Amino acid sequence: MTNMSPFAALTHFAQATAPSAAPAGPGPMWQMLLFYALIAGGFYFLFIAPQRKKQKAHEKMLSELQSGDEVLTTGGIYGVVTNVKEDRFIVRISDTTKVEIAKGFISSVTKRNGVEEKK
Repeated sequence: MTNMSPFAALTHFAQATAPSAAPAGPGPMWQMLLFYALIAGGFYFLFIAPQRKKQKAHEKMLSELQSGDEVLTTGGIYGVVTNVKEDRFIVRISDTTKVEIAKGFISSVTKRNGVEEKK
């Protein structure tokens, strides 16, 4: 056994060559891509698909609106549709007040021509 100083041991380890690594093959790369694909698929099914389904249902509801339907606006105002235009509705909110509301601001239909809607 030789009497080595601590600094000599550090110098010895610093000069030692690192063990050669195995060449990187296609294994880790496809696993990483699969992982990212699964994450993207999860985001799609958790966030994007339900929102698109909700948006299509809202567009269908707007296309089926007609005079006499009772609606709720995004501002919280209840009214009855009196006239349907291409990009807006004329909504009666009291006996003497009618307002024009853009189609996107109709939140839901509460009654369809006297028939109660289920939520």
